[in-house]
Amino acid sequence: MRTNLSSQITLVRIPKRYYQPEDIFELSRVTRFEKTQSEIFDNESIGTKHVAAEIATLILEKQTLGENCVIGLTNGKTHVSIYNELVRLHKEEELSFKNVIFVNLFEFYPLNKSSKGCLSKLKELLFNHIDVLKENIYSPDITVDKSEIINECKIYEQKIANLGGIDFQILGIGRSGNIGIIEPGSQLNSSTRLILLDNLSRKDASELFGSIELVPISAITLGVGTILKAKRIILAAWGEHKSSVIKSAIEGIVTDALPASYLQTHTNVKLCIDLSAASELTRISRPWLVTSCEWDDKLIRRAIVWLCMKINKPILKLTNKDYNENGLSELLALFGSAYNVNIRIFNDLQHTITGWPGGKPNADDTNRPERAIPYPKNLLIFSPHPDDDVISMGGTFKRLIDQNHNVHVAYQTSGNIAVADEEVISFLSFLKGFKDKYDNENQILESKYSEFSQFILHDKKEGDLDTPEILEMKALIRRGEAKAACRYMSLPSKNVHFLNLPFYETGTVKKGAINLVDVDIIKKLLAEMKPQQIFVAGDLADPHGTHKVCLDAALAAIDEMKDEDWMKNCRIWMYRGAWKEWEIDHIEMAVPISPEELRNKRNAILRHQSQMESAPFMGNDERLF
Repeated sequence: MRTNLSSQITLVRIPKRYYQPEDIFELSRVTRFEKTQSEIFDNESIGTKHVAAEIATLILEKQTLGENCVIGLTNGKTHVSIYNELVRLHKEEELSFKNVIFVNLFEFYPLNKSSKGCLSKLKELLFNHIDVLKENIYSPDITVDKSEIINECKIYEQKIANLGGIDFQILGIGRSGNIGIIEPGSQLNSSTRLILLDNLSRKDASELFGSIELVPISAITLGVGTILKAKRIILAAWGEHKSSVIKSAIEGIVTDALPASYLQTHTNVKLCIDLSAASELTRISRPWLVTSCEWDDKLIRRAIVWLCMKINKPILKLTNKDYNENGLSELLALFGSAYNVNIRIFNDLQHTITGWPGGKPNADDTNRPERAIPYPKNLLIFSPHPDDDVISMGGTFKRLIDQNHNVHVAYQTSGNIAVADEEVISFLSFLKGFKDKYDNENQILESKYSEFSQFILHDKKEGDLDTPEILEMKALIRRGEAKAACRYMSLPSKNVHFLNLPFYETGTVKKGAINLVDVDIIKKLLAEMKPQQIFVAGDLADPHGTHKVCLDAALAAIDEMKDEDWMKNCRIWMYRGAWKEWEIDHIEMAVPISPEELRNKRNAILRHQSQMESAPFMGNDERLF
């Protein structure tokens, strides 16, 4: 079973010579806008193995010389796969870490006894699974009184200096260009110190602590100057949500507004990134500016859209001069004139627009995104959470129903952890009133009311997990809201499926990995429905990662069933809308939305009352959905 197929989705074919040139001359040509060395890999899995192999090579070199190897570590999603690979190298290839000294990049301060900080996470991911000596793990002392913090920072700085400095520093990059917890405004020569965390950093750390309210207000961190003293630095980044900040760090100017840009001043630094994270680098997104191109329809469309945006002209008004002055003369050579290119791309974009997302019956579908036949279609919408369907494709959802397709929606997870305790109290109050009026002698309801109220109002402490019964009640709230939205969309209840995939049911923000049970649940639904059209959430930049896992689960099931006869007549569409919209040149079907349809979509979203402004995991996008 293949469970990471989303990482293999490529919306535009990227020739290998753009990101892995065969010779030094081509490398110099395509990277001329880049000020920091970068190595681009096809996917995270390959990049992870490369970074771990470089660390292992250095460790073995130091062992041969009889020396210690000082490695600086950081905490974050990016590095989980790297640490997993290091553990594998230890267990399967007998890589020893007895000569390794690990230095923790930062730690939150203050931490209460129940909170797990960076060191605890590193122990969980790496230290507890390898043969590192306990005395070789260095981390700031967060037990000291706040009056001793300045002195503790000096002590930690001196410890690192006494080790001879850091041999190999692993870094990640945040959405604001921070490295570790070092935020914008940090100075180039800064040393180990206490910093106050801004709201964005606390939001990013909320997954580690469960909610933003539990994230400490400050942290002890190595300074930029300390990091830049490391003999070697690798910054790793995976995923399209890192693409914008990666471009700024590699191709932008050195500025304290983007701490990662300071790496441009280091003589032995490398950024290891996958194609998704590299997608906005000039050589990937605008290759015509650095080399001759292998033109295909998608790349031509991207070039023309870019040109229109750059010079603020509509497609049909572009001239030969516009093409020649902006590095696109190759297109003139291929097509003969600007007019020929313009009309081709104009028609190409125009043909993506349709009011019939399920295909228009009794019509010529030669230039339409979807087939006219079969009609009506069996159609399945996968929604990771119980509201992603109406948030991201509510207008299309409604139109498919109105156009008489057999629409079904499958909510892949319960979404229970995104329900606030106040919502449960409100429903309990209703339940108590209902019982008192119609069934006052019902001791089961009376007992459950008392039990749940006692737990939420009195027994539950910060950081405590909900009981399975409370989580089920929160799931019921989400289910009721989803059904209400579907009713508003005129979708019958029999067409609504709650899959409750087990990977999600951990009771915490951190989820399990998808497994055979998750995939079998989806396979069963697919076998029953035999859809001719499937919609899946393609928004992989969500703050909690659930969308990607749900997409992988759906794709794994589809992959397992791809040889079924009905699958040969099934098309799969990816939709977006919550965090990062499709770029114009990626869109293959655009469905116009009328003012009335927009009002319908908005009203359907409003049925999800528990997910309004108070929703715990809205991410870093402050817009109301």
